[in-house]
Amino acid sequence: MRKLGCLLVLIAAIVLAGFVAANMWAGAGPAERPVTVVVPQGASLARAATELEQAGAIRSATRFRLLARVFGGGGSIKAGEYDVPAGASASEVYALLQDGKVRQRMVVVPEGYPSALVHDALMRADGLTGEVPVPAEGSILPDSYAFQRGDTRAAVVTRMQAAMNRYLADAWAKRKPNIAVSTPEQAIILASIVEKETGKPSERRMVAAVYGNRLRIGMPLQADPTVIYPITRGRPLGRRILRSELHAKNGYNTYASAGLPVGPIANPGRASIDAVLNPASSPALYFVADGTGGHVFANTLPEHNANVEKWYAIRRSRGEM
Repeated sequence: MRKLGCLLVLIAAIVLAGFVAANMWAGAGPAERPVTVVVPQGASLARAATELEQAGAIRSATRFRLLARVFGGGGSIKAGEYDVPAGASASEVYALLQDGKVRQRMVVVPEGYPSALVHDALMRADGLTGEVPVPAEGSILPDSYAFQRGDTRAAVVTRMQAAMNRYLADAWAKRKPNIAVSTPEQAIILASIVEKETGKPSERRMVAAVYGNRLRIGMPLQADPTVIYPITRGRPLGRRILRSELHAKNGYNTYASAGLPVGPIANPGRASIDAVLNPASSPALYFVADGTGGHVFANTLPEHNANVEKWYAIRRSRGEM
């Protein structure tokens, strides 16, 4: 009977120990608020556990390692930056590390962003490392780019440029016959002008048609954003264009010279690239603002002049002239 009693006590102790261990593994953790933990590349479970304990995500690194061996299934952990929720159990923390659910940081490049502003965004991005020059204008595909803490800015730029190269190659292969541009590089230049001339998606193909028609007959594009670009490199001008600037010959000014400028004036988005490679079928040669945020298009100069007068009347009614 004594042996049976001892056995029962031992079994009860084992069960209790198992219950306590399971509670330590699955019970609420010590973090009172979300914490961020970085697991270095190549770190062992012991190193990761130390980082977790120092951040307050777990109570004991030693206990965490032991419980992970017992309950964790022996899977490997992944490096990265992790957001550990408040009160996360040791089990939940370990699952985060096994699944590699790392924190996603983002660099956002809006459509039409000039490369100078892309560079600013990269340099501001918390978690990126290293220096990088201003990327070549027109080489970046506007999009949202995820990165992890410790990634280099150069690596992110490489991904941005690879995305542009892939998209442009695919779009060029699908281009409409007899368009006004003859190379992918020219398509990017014209797309950057279209991007800057209208923020209305429905107008992009018509704006592309106008500029394509002008290119075919040797008529100057007369796009204000190309006048501004060599002055600010894409940053806001903050004032009206000066008459002297309209006559400046610098390779970009499409008032002073016919044809495309020497390079892009921004990083065009997918829709503007597509518009240039598949413009609207229209003989229009002119467009002017219509007072609603869009533009009105005209085939002839007299029609255009009448539209300009209407626009001036709208501006006068608003006290802008």
